[in-house]
Amino acid sequence: MKLTSRLSAVPLCVLGSVLVLSACSTTTKDETAGWSPNRIYSEATDERAAGNFEKSVTLLEKLEGRAAGTPLAQQAQIDKAYTQYKAGEQAQALATLDRFQKLHPTSPAMDYALYLKGLVNFNDNLGLFGSLARQDLSERDQKAAKESFEAFRELVTRFPDSRYSPDARDRMTYIVNSLAQYEVHVARYYYSRGAYLAAVNRAQTALSDYVNAPALEEALFIMVRSYEALGLTQLRDDAQRVMVANYPQSEYLTNGFKAKDDPWWKIW
Repeated sequence: MKLTSRLSAVPLCVLGSVLVLSACSTTTKDETAGWSPNRIYSEATDERAAGNFEKSVTLLEKLEGRAAGTPLAQQAQIDKAYTQYKAGEQAQALATLDRFQKLHPTSPAMDYALYLKGLVNFNDNLGLFGSLARQDLSERDQKAAKESFEAFRELVTRFPDSRYSPDARDRMTYIVNSLAQYEVHVARYYYSRGAYLAAVNRAQTALSDYVNAPALEEALFIMVRSYEALGLTQLRDDAQRVMVANYPQSEYLTNGFKAKDDPWWKIW
């Protein structure tokens, strides 16, 4: 029995050795093992340009480890965030930028990091379905727009002379106008449903929070109509005086609400 047990154990040992050797032979070889940091960076840039975002991110992560403590490591992190942004990986890009800000608060590239953070959240490209539905940024969830605005505001406040600040200011204006239009969308919705007090409140929010935004003309008109529907003639007249003073040529005063085409998916 003992001899038989020993003989039967031999093939198992041999098999085990074969498996170990097989596992070693399939170990992935690091193709960048002999590369210089500059070559890794160049290859990562080329991969991103070719649309190979995952490969580019992998190379940048290798570079970040090998060049730790150098300006090139910081560049790798920033480029990684940009690559993730180009790949449509918004959450990953923001996480990379947050990590960069914590690790390198005095980095010379901080202005670009803030600009990129604003761009990631800005995202005004609605894609095919947004276009077909005739949707605009003001009709979408405003959380990202507000976060984008805050990143741009920090950029222009801390780095007013940065080369990225002029574009950031333009985008801030766009966001403010969009947020004001969002409030007016909501106010008009409430008005159309007969919720006149709610309509007034949302219109007032637009007026108080977003000075000089184009949507304020309609906000005032919604207030005029809502106060009239509520029978509050004094408040209606006050709102109309303000509207006439600020928008004497307003088409709302002569033609009422502007018609908005129904989106393609609205069939009722």
